[in-house]
Amino acid sequence: MIWKHTPDIHQMNEFSKNTLGDNLGMVFTEVGDDYLKATMPVDHRTRQPFGLLHGGASVALAETLGSVASQYCIDNPGEYYGVGLEINANHVRSASSGLVTGIVKPVRVGKTSHVWNIEILDEKERLVCVSRITIAIIKQR
Repeated sequence: MIWKHTPDIHQMNEFSKNTLGDNLGMVFTEVGDDYLKATMPVDHRTRQPFGLLHGGASVALAETLGSVASQYCIDNPGEYYGVGLEINANHVRSASSGLVTGIVKPVRVGKTSHVWNIEILDEKERLVCVSRITIAIIKQR
């Protein structure tokens, strides 16, 4: 197990209230020994003008998953926190309705940086987007 603190889905969803994730309809749904899952609707909030899932919405889901996962892997979360340093995404399939599900898994969890891989799947479990994020672990001011 990678978690230094037990992930709590209810806590994650409460902490996300009144954030970008909340406005886009993201909901954390599952925790495993080395992964988190969250869903996001493909609707008027997350589509681009041609009716397809906006790439920026996919990246927002990926960054949210990576950032939240990092918080549960930090030794002293009251003293340190994770911030996105770099993110990339490849959009490999379109989605125009339903829910997409993001799954975040670690590539490397170190003391000062974390690297996460995020796959976003449609309701038929087809890959829509693959993303990688690097999180810098910094001391709170």
